[in-house]
Amino acid sequence: MNNWKKVKLSDIIEFNPRETLSKGAIAKKIAMEKLEPFTRDIPEFEYFEFRGGTKFRNGDTLMARITPSLENGKTSKVNLLDKDEVGFGSTEFIVVRAKENISDENFVYYLMIAPNIREVAIKSMVGTSGRQRVQLDVVKNHEILCPPLKEQIRIGKILKSLDDKIENNKKINHHLEQMAQAIFKSWFIDFEPFGGVKPFDWQEGVFSEIVSSTLSGDWGKENPMRNYQKMVYCMRGADLPEITFGNKGKMPVRYILPKNFTNKQLTANNIVIEISGGSPTQSTGRCALITQSLLDRYECDMVCTNFCRAIKPKEGYSEFIYYYWRYLYEHNVMFLYENGTTGIKNLDISSFLENEKIIIPTLNSVHKFSNIVQKLRNTIATNGLEIEKLTNLRDTLLPKLLSGEISVNQATK
Repeated sequence: MNNWKKVKLSDIIEFNPRETLSKGAIAKKIAMEKLEPFTRDIPEFEYFEFRGGTKFRNGDTLMARITPSLENGKTSKVNLLDKDEVGFGSTEFIVVRAKENISDENFVYYLMIAPNIREVAIKSMVGTSGRQRVQLDVVKNHEILCPPLKEQIRIGKILKSLDDKIENNKKINHHLEQMAQAIFKSWFIDFEPFGGVKPFDWQEGVFSEIVSSTLSGDWGKENPMRNYQKMVYCMRGADLPEITFGNKGKMPVRYILPKNFTNKQLTANNIVIEISGGSPTQSTGRCALITQSLLDRYECDMVCTNFCRAIKPKEGYSEFIYYYWRYLYEHNVMFLYENGTTGIKNLDISSFLENEKIIIPTLNSVHKFSNIVQKLRNTIATNGLEIEKLTNLRDTLLPKLLSGEISVNQATK
């Protein structure tokens, strides 16, 4: 570490670099909701007319500057653009770019997701509750020990190789989930196995006919106090996409009243649904199916936050309801059941369960479908465990490599 130097982040990083994009031009847009928590790659973009926002190129890192997006891990690396192409996105991004011949783009990305840098950014946030933003000057002036460029590149390569394996498993899981959704649509929307005609013994109904009960959420306290003594993991809306694709999520530990736990405990085959939040382009109603393999990955019991609800399907209907719900969500049906003030929207889940018309197949048909998709979901769960192991290894190595606690040679032994 003799050749490591103390520098300000602004010495090695260009923050919000200037780029040109003509007003009215059609360009690739990356919205905040496209960034997945604690995930390097950005899965998709949209073409939009440019009217304003941050501008960036491939290799840049996008870091959310607003609460709760930053705390939820929305920092990713741009890799969806063509050579010399400029994209744009939310004004709530901080664009971070490596300086040519001074820093490495992979090293810079891992710096921005390092716990010590995240802590500096989060602690600097100011503003009204719910709309706090990072003070960029605080981040720019933060000092670190920085290795020479060659060492940065070697560090970046090690961490990148782990993220490449993580992202590959995630892509496989996305594909498997898409296969399951396609099978659902083929069977229960298009009736393809039945000649395109609904079987005569399948009935029109509503979700409430195949749902036993709903469970409310809880947020409790951050630490045990007074009667708040029951320790639980609390599933948030931000965790639902992670869980859907086989990942563990990053649920916080909370403490709730023991008397409330019995009626709120999540068990296998429950479906957790986000009922508050959303945006003009993303409705409430995201969901995740709770499996025993997920529950086994946590050391204590689980509930959902009070911004979510859980439904308990009748015996045998869990996969069917889950994939039907996802189908309707993807087709924007939940917008029809939302209410609430500007900014925060609420899903009227009771109205949805009682009024949304669906086709209810025979239980025998549902069982056949479940047997098929459970095999896909088992593979998703296995890949999810591998992702967890690789993520833990990356997160263990990252601060040690960036601080010089261990060398590249030690990390590769």
